[in-house]
Amino acid sequence: MSTLTAPETRPETPEATPPGSARGPLRVLLRIHRTALWWALGVVALATTVTAFLRWAAWAYPEEPGNCDPQCDTFLGFADAQTLLTEYVKNGSLLLLLLPLVVGAFVAGPVVARELETGLHRLVWTQSVPPARWLAAKLGAAAALAAGGALALMGVLRLGAWNLFGTWNLNWPDRGVYEATGPALVAYCLLAVAVGALAGLLVRRTVAAMAATGAVVGAVLVTFGSVRWDLVPVRTMTGVASTADFTPPAHMPVNSFMTDLGVHNAAGERFRARECVPERLPGASCPTDVKITGWYLDYHPHEHFWYVQLIETGILLALTALAVYAAHRVLRRLHG
Repeated sequence: MSTLTAPETRPETPEATPPGSARGPLRVLLRIHRTALWWALGVVALATTVTAFLRWAAWAYPEEPGNCDPQCDTFLGFADAQTLLTEYVKNGSLLLLLLPLVVGAFVAGPVVARELETGLHRLVWTQSVPPARWLAAKLGAAAALAAGGALALMGVLRLGAWNLFGTWNLNWPDRGVYEATGPALVAYCLLAVAVGALAGLLVRRTVAAMAATGAVVGAVLVTFGSVRWDLVPVRTMTGVASTADFTPPAHMPVNSFMTDLGVHNAAGERFRARECVPERLPGASCPTDVKITGWYLDYHPHEHFWYVQLIETGILLALTALAVYAAHRVLRRLHG
């Protein structure tokens, strides 16, 4: 006579990662590049520590009253801690312009091109991870880390620059200060991630991909630095003047950015008085009629800072989306 037995039970096991999931490539990416991530975290921690110390020093060692000759340095070779803090913030903001270059080069070389150059990508693709998901994991992780790092360093800069803007030769239109106090720096980092991935897929050589990415991102930085203040129309002040020795206006709005100052004739043609009157200097651009009838001043008020930031950020994000699309097209064409 047969006996009934209970069905065999097996211990529950954790659910396996579904095929095509991006979590596997993401874990591998973070593990491979954990040393670089620790270095990045160390840079943020060091910048935070130094900035906090200088902020404290500026409060604890205020500026000495009266004039100070070059021999009365009192704080680490500077006249006072406030001067050192201002120089630190100014030069630190310029260094932040290198962040998109570093991010783009790292994504282009070690993250993408090196895997293609060594053939490691084929091993990943045989683990039920399609190429598109492989690229998406790299782009997503790199974009999140780059944006987070940029925001952290921007926060550190804000801590150091608090109550310094408009004084101590630290102004909002300055290179570095402008990029690091608005969303533009984050957009540059995201663009660098996309350009780096595209360059890595196209070149597939580590050093060459890094160089190409640096050239492209650097060109974008230089171009926008040259044309950004043309994205929003300037405001203009005018007045009557009859000679080259006119007095510029003293009532320009506070915290504004002057872009041009000169004179014009009766027809409204602008020119530089010192270059055209009484004699035209070699190479100067002067109208036929150099009789001065008035002066003009073009400037951007502080409110234009956010207009330009948003327009520039929008253009950069559009370029980022275009580069991501191109990267996916290249990956599909090369590897199916």
